[in-house]
Amino acid sequence: MSEDLDFSQFITRIKRKTDIDLSQYKEAQMKRRLTTLRMKNGFTTFQAYYEAIEQNRALLNEFLDRMTINVSEFWRNPARWEVLRDRFLPEMAGAGSRAKIWSAACSTGEEPYTLAMILSEMGALGRTTLVATDLDNNVLDKAKEGIYLERSLRDVPAALRSRYFKPDEGAYRVSDELKKAVQFRQGNLLHDRFDSGYDLIVCRNVMIYFTEEAKHDLYHKFSAALKPGGILFVGSTEQIFSPAQYGFETADTFFYRRV
Repeated sequence: MSEDLDFSQFITRIKRKTDIDLSQYKEAQMKRRLTTLRMKNGFTTFQAYYEAIEQNRALLNEFLDRMTINVSEFWRNPARWEVLRDRFLPEMAGAGSRAKIWSAACSTGEEPYTLAMILSEMGALGRTTLVATDLDNNVLDKAKEGIYLERSLRDVPAALRSRYFKPDEGAYRVSDELKKAVQFRQGNLLHDRFDSGYDLIVCRNVMIYFTEEAKHDLYHKFSAALKPGGILFVGSTEQIFSPAQYGFETADTFFYRRV
């Protein structure tokens, strides 16, 4: 069997087994990552690797963990969070109104907990529905546990760090107030139907791994999931060109408002 056929059959089998469509990720990047993982486990072909995954839950969990991108920290790119805090969140969560917010591809929870901190400081956390989803159940378990190394907290303002984190055996534990405020759920951005009526969707530093076609579909789905006037907040490498084709207008750098 040729190397290309071996990999393409692996993609087909993985989609059938997990509903994860690897063909919607940038191929060279994904193939390189998975080839490294396959070889590390001692398999010379993807066919042999898949057969082993079928028999070994630990191999499947390792595969799922490796193919999802779990790099996160609190207040990542602080200036953008300050724009969200000072300009957009008061529009949707101020003056007693209720807000519905989704942290999509939330990884180990730093992003939704950052949102929860800001909302708590505004006095709006109790009036906010805050949902956080990720493909990988392993990182969701870490998010629910809420224990982080100090490097993840390096951009958290000092006052918030002391208010919302407690030292815990060389790490830091997020406060119960924030943990209770976030609804963590498993979700597949490329496969699932989205809920609607969101005031804010935060999806940062994930789209860069998808093909242009997958991105195009996702931006349409995000637009449909937002209320008119709702905001999509993307990562610092994910500027949307021609946002009008998705029903968006640029509201600020890396912020897009549904028209």
